[in-house]
Amino acid sequence: MSTKGLFITLEGIEGAGKSTVARWVGEWLGRHQIRATLTREPGGTPLAERVRQIVLELGAEGLSPTTETLLMFAARGIHLENLIRPALERGDCVVCDRFTDATRAYQGAGRGVDAAWIESLARQVQGSLQPDCTLLLDLPVPMGLERAKSRRAAATDRFEAEAQAFFERVRAAYLELARREPQRIHVIDASAPLRRVERQVTAVLERLPGVARGTPSRDGGSAGGETA
Repeated sequence: MSTKGLFITLEGIEGAGKSTVARWVGEWLGRHQIRATLTREPGGTPLAERVRQIVLELGAEGLSPTTETLLMFAARGIHLENLIRPALERGDCVVCDRFTDATRAYQGAGRGVDAAWIESLARQVQGSLQPDCTLLLDLPVPMGLERAKSRRAAATDRFEAEAQAFFERVRAAYLELARREPQRIHVIDASAPLRRVERQVTAVLERLPGVARGTPSRDGGSAGGETA
């Protein structure tokens, strides 16, 4: 009988380095003989990626905060049904760049969407499924925006176009979530050099059930989507 895999999520504002750290977590798990599926939100499957395009595109038509939130959960439902739940059921450790905490921070605190409504949607879409561990990559907003700007070659998306005040609200919401759930959400100082960030993340991973000893890898690593 297979053992349900661990669900690890990464959160943080733009420029926090989530995609870099997500890849590193996948490699770290692989070195410990733990099979990992790397994915992202919104997106993660071909159909969910199409919804992602709608959410992020700075097009001629606008999206209200309510519509944006509904699209986020629509993409999440597709992602859960077609990638996350199957991977967990076969025993993979799923490493996901953003999950519902991002909706709480971006649409809830950032856009002003009702928190109780967001939680109602979360219950409908994901049921009792929650991340086993969330790595919150935290850094000052000006530093994150500067990093994001320096790596950006193309036009900004719907979120990157927001003003600093928006991201200050998002960051504050993330830190409040971490204060409420310290057992699940681990704050990582993402302003530190990458090696120091990796050491902080390692300290968290080594405390996760089953990770320290590792589990036999059946197929080697697998990737269920690109990280953003």
